[in-house]
Amino acid sequence: MVPAWSIGDLSHQCGSLLVANDEVIHSRDNALLKRIRQLQLLGSKGQKARVEYGQAVIDGIHVLQVWSGDIRLRSLITSKSAQTHQEIKDLIGQHLEKCPNTQVHWVDEALWSSITELDNAPQIMGLIDLEQAKTNQKIITGDALVLDGIQDAGNVGTILRTALACHFKQVICTIGTAHIWSPKVLRAAMGAHRYLRFYEGWSMNDVVSNIEAPLLATTMLAKDDLYSIANSLKNPVAWVFGNEGQGVSEDLLAQAKQIRIPQNPEIDSLNVATAAAVCLYETIRVRTTQ
Repeated sequence: MVPAWSIGDLSHQCGSLLVANDEVIHSRDNALLKRIRQLQLLGSKGQKARVEYGQAVIDGIHVLQVWSGDIRLRSLITSKSAQTHQEIKDLIGQHLEKCPNTQVHWVDEALWSSITELDNAPQIMGLIDLEQAKTNQKIITGDALVLDGIQDAGNVGTILRTALACHFKQVICTIGTAHIWSPKVLRAAMGAHRYLRFYEGWSMNDVVSNIEAPLLATTMLAKDDLYSIANSLKNPVAWVFGNEGQGVSEDLLAQAKQIRIPQNPEIDSLNVATAAAVCLYETIRVRTTQ
């Protein structure tokens, strides 16, 4: 049985997180540690594990602080170093105060490197429960963001962080986009996932049929540039950003209003996360200066 630490146990420690040795996970083959490693796998294997378990791993104190108080954060995993780390103690205490059914699991420090990719970081991570992917959905109203086959997890996470900053909270991922809940996407997004709504595995027909706002897609060959469409940006829009090498798919591009980001012709193209930031911040600029 995996050891757990409850809010009742914490309250009897007078602010200390000290636990008995026999309550610490000492085996690398422990079922919980095996599951964490599966959830962190790259590519299709990791995605399959996350879908099957309905969970994802949040690794790192700063991302976990964003999730503090969210009922989806079901488990916290830490090491005995938490006894001397004030941020970890505060995080555990604050989260358990709002979500008292959360389990806290303790891992031998010697095993920590087997479940994390972070070097020299505070030793704490969490497991969050995932909703079932929304593959079919009624008409989506309001602003939306469409990620069309974007494969780089860092790009996806960076775009999600920018999307939240610009009040775009509905995110549609077409088939081929990096898994939203992969470790690298989660780290790059820095907690944005908590406040976003995701629709994964959509086809081009799903996008065209289920999004009410007009589609806007960036392409180098478009006639209209970003700074000439202010009137269009005053109302809800669905920005579409495509694969790093191929751009937005031809079929989806044909269904969207094509927009060009002005740039020096000596540069072939912008990184997709940069392009998304330019377009989303121009959208919010137009709306805040009306």
